[in-house]
Amino acid sequence: MKTSAIIPVKTFSKAKTRLNLEQACKEEICSIMLQEVLNTISNCKRISKVVLVSKDEAALKIGRQFNAVEIFDNESGVNDAVSLADQYLSDKEFECSITFPQDIPIMISSDIDDLLSFVKSKSSVIIVPSRQFNGTNALVRCPTDIMNTRYDMGSYTFQMDAAKTKTKNISIALIRRMMLDIDDESDLAFMLKQNAKPDFCKKIESCI
Repeated sequence: MKTSAIIPVKTFSKAKTRLNLEQACKEEICSIMLQEVLNTISNCKRISKVVLVSKDEAALKIGRQFNAVEIFDNESGVNDAVSLADQYLSDKEFECSITFPQDIPIMISSDIDDLLSFVKSKSSVIIVPSRQFNGTNALVRCPTDIMNTRYDMGSYTFQMDAAKTKTKNISIALIRRMMLDIDDESDLAFMLKQNAKPDFCKKIESCI
């Protein structure tokens, strides 16, 4: 199955407002996390292409290191960014997509393999929720245009509701490393305490 990853990336200078850190530090953390996520996805053989949607030149520059397709957007929201990627994937006849945020850095490539193993039908939706079950940390759509995304406050419930109108093949995948997204200082502290990726954690510790 021809599968793509979609990563919508908010401008680093406007991201992570809930982290009580110096602005330069927050931007550096965004950069380090995006590099880690891209590296993990690029090492997954089941992903044929990565589509990075952003208006941030720093983010797009990182994407080039991993041969990601660049789509420039005007930052009108995550749903619009994903829609732009959907158009590209439709034109290129991709059969499946996974939308990832840029802030789930401790996932590993085998987690993506495990996620795709849940796909049992050509008409499927799979959701990986956040730890608090109020966000969507990965969204598998087969086909890529089966549903429009609904990344809003409480997006996990919204995505479920949207998926139910399109297919009966809906799965919830509780993949621990994917469920940890870095939004605030408690998330950051939890990640560093777990130390799942020591080299990555050292990079984060060096800038806080």
